[in-house]
Amino acid sequence: MTEMIEAEPALGARILRRLVAPGSGAAKAAAAIRETAQHGRPIIVTGCGTSEHGALAVAEILRDAMRAAGLPWRLGENSAPMSVQAFEAALDDGLAGEGSLVIAISHEGGTWATNLALERARDAGARVALITCSDRSPGAALADIVVGTEEQDQSWCHTVGYLSPILAAAAIADHLSGIGIDVGGVEGLLAAGLTQTAIEETERLAQSLSDVDRLIVVGSGADRPAARELVLKVEEGAHLAAAMRDLETLLHGHLAGMDRRTGFVLVLTDPSRADERSARAMGVLRAVAELGIRAGAILGGAYAADIPGDLTPAGRLVVPHAGGVPAATASLIGSAVPLQLLTERLARARGMNPDPIRRDDPAYLLAAERAG
Repeated sequence: MTEMIEAEPALGARILRRLVAPGSGAAKAAAAIRETAQHGRPIIVTGCGTSEHGALAVAEILRDAMRAAGLPWRLGENSAPMSVQAFEAALDDGLAGEGSLVIAISHEGGTWATNLALERARDAGARVALITCSDRSPGAALADIVVGTEEQDQSWCHTVGYLSPILAAAAIADHLSGIGIDVGGVEGLLAAGLTQTAIEETERLAQSLSDVDRLIVVGSGADRPAARELVLKVEEGAHLAAAMRDLETLLHGHLAGMDRRTGFVLVLTDPSRADERSARAMGVLRAVAELGIRAGAILGGAYAADIPGDLTPAGRLVVPHAGGVPAATASLIGSAVPLQLLTERLARARGMNPDPIRRDDPAYLLAAERAG
């Protein structure tokens, strides 16, 4: 896991340069999105596990790009992209329907529920696309359009598997909006999470949270996929029970289940409606502080300036501003390395190996086999 995280700045630049090229799978996907939107038909993004969080992120990035391109983007509006979990999508025989577009995320193209969703969508008359590592997978054989990232994850605790569909979406958005994306800016965003200062702050936060009984992660806006992914990574890699809550939802009963043995991480980098998000986040942080809960954060630069340090005593990781990178894309790329490195350092502090997601334990291996 460590080696894959350290490789991500260069890997991210490679993926983007390939996919922003004319004629790439990303260019074909952008053309399909534009055509589908112009006909007012649904656009659905789907995936499982890490790829489900990738699907949530892709939908956010595409909505941002469609707004810039003058296409429907508001939630509930005609072709505004929406994310559906793959198993739930697969249970819908008429998924999306004639003339719609279903975009699946599957790192290796072999997730059965995702592939079944593609089959159901295709049978219903939808065009189907797949963002994946290789065009030689079972999922790719089902797709009309394949956006191949060509970078294979080496750990079951996926890092590249989360980042690569975000980068693919950034390339699709670049073709769709025509605004252009600064590849160097993206590489710099990823590298910022690996500076010596960032590593030291990550280790401090991980050490502070290493002995909690469970972890609550909160996010809002474009940070919701990252908050969900941090929860999954912590459970996979550090074997620590965790749950994601929306920023406002936490205050609607969930505080009653939290105490001094609970850790807390706020993920807040989305610059949209920053004043409102910041004010609510400070209210949440004051509430958890009152309960003696150790709180840390992954914050965008504007939020780091607004939110006092004493509200995140466990530590904070700051995502820098990136010019030349659209807002939703910058948030999701900027938080990727911090959440992954935090997981790796938390696993290290707890004496765990994050890579096999506990499949090296016969009991957990058998449990996975029993699940089918």
